[in-house]
Amino acid sequence: MKKSFYILIVLSALLLNLKNSSAQVRLPSIIGSHMVLQQKSEVKIWGWSGPGEKVVIKTSWDTTTYSGTSSSPTRWISKIKTPAAGGPYTITINGTIILEDILIGENWLCGGQSNMEWSGDQNLKQCLDEMPHATNQKIRFFYVPKSTSNTPQDNCIGSWKVCSPEEMKHFSAVGYFFGKQLQNDLSIPIGLINCNWGGTSAEVWTPKELVENDTQLSEASKKIGPLPWWPNLPGEAYNAMVSPIKNFEIAGAIWYQGESNSGTALTYKALMAKMIQAWRNDFQKDFPFYYVQIAPFSGYGNYNVDALLREAQTNCLSIPKTGMVVISDLVSDLKNIHPANKIDVATRLAKLALSETYGKTGLAYKSPLYKSMQVEKQKIRILFDNAANGLVSKDKIITELYIAGEDKIFQPALGKIEKNSLVVWNKAIKNPVAVRFGFSNDAIPNLFSSEGLPVNIFRTDNWSVDTSKIKK
Repeated sequence: MKKSFYILIVLSALLLNLKNSSAQVRLPSIIGSHMVLQQKSEVKIWGWSGPGEKVVIKTSWDTTTYSGTSSSPTRWISKIKTPAAGGPYTITINGTIILEDILIGENWLCGGQSNMEWSGDQNLKQCLDEMPHATNQKIRFFYVPKSTSNTPQDNCIGSWKVCSPEEMKHFSAVGYFFGKQLQNDLSIPIGLINCNWGGTSAEVWTPKELVENDTQLSEASKKIGPLPWWPNLPGEAYNAMVSPIKNFEIAGAIWYQGESNSGTALTYKALMAKMIQAWRNDFQKDFPFYYVQIAPFSGYGNYNVDALLREAQTNCLSIPKTGMVVISDLVSDLKNIHPANKIDVATRLAKLALSETYGKTGLAYKSPLYKSMQVEKQKIRILFDNAANGLVSKDKIITELYIAGEDKIFQPALGKIEKNSLVVWNKAIKNPVAVRFGFSNDAIPNLFSSEGLPVNIFRTDNWSVDTSKIKK
């Protein structure tokens, strides 16, 4: 009798321990019902459990049983093969945790500052007009909450949402319209991760040690002063908003940021190179990184800082697997740092991704970029990349053109389109040596590719640029 009673106690303890152990299995927020998993990939499913607990994972798209491999006494990770786009599916973990309504498709991270963050919550007319049409089961949203940390975190608060009028209203306008076009053109599910914070500099999205161990980047970061609405210290947003999702498989990232780095343009390319590589290292994937060049804006306190930042962004194209869209023509109010037209910005990003990532052909997606110059007596000929079909001007006179001689004093210039090149001159300058085009804070030039994409601003010189305070 005593022996039977002892056995009963032991069995009860074991069952209680098993029950408690199962209850300890938990997942990061980004792994949940309604999520999109990257198609045709080996995606990671990970989480935490009781010490030594076995984790068994089953999916409804195949018959394979996967096990979680411990990376510490309580942390586990598993790699699961995903099929081609489709769904919905389920994932079952230890027979008790069931993730439902899972789609297989393409995931994109939407990062940056306010021009990526802005949504219908800011009463953007394009968002409010879109809301009645925004029910789409094939688009899913994940919102990374604004948060900071001094050290890298492994989880954040959040959940996946199915695209509906109300959810779309709160989501990044650029991100939503980008995802909508991808979903429409590719006919597959699209997952969008909202990971942005208005006003933030690129330093806060970069691991702290990468900034602080680089003298130039460290000095530049100190110029970005604290404000009560957003973080300003290196790594603060990266630690709390990027690090928690780094195991989640993505197709790529879109980025709209730079206004807060307008005073540190000289170090921006080096900073972005480190940030992008750090993200790629974290996600263990050389994913494409497509970004928006900031728009003209007259409200900066110093001359030409906008132009210098846009020049730095252009130079970022030398970073592998990056792409940039130019939006200098999409500004209706130069006094507003938040251009209201988000649809065309997103469309240009989508065409970039469709062409470069998904192999679609026949899409015009690259703005003409300055290539080289040739002095031809009293004129200078400018040659461009991405202008094979020629250039056009929306007016008879090409605007925002300047030319200088050896005195380095720029004078307004005339320009003439000759197929895919531009001839520039000023009769008063007999020996021209340099040309600048649209190189100011608030220039909206009128020169385009024949496909309608704006010619990127440029300068042929490397002379010092006036960044003194603007006198009011």
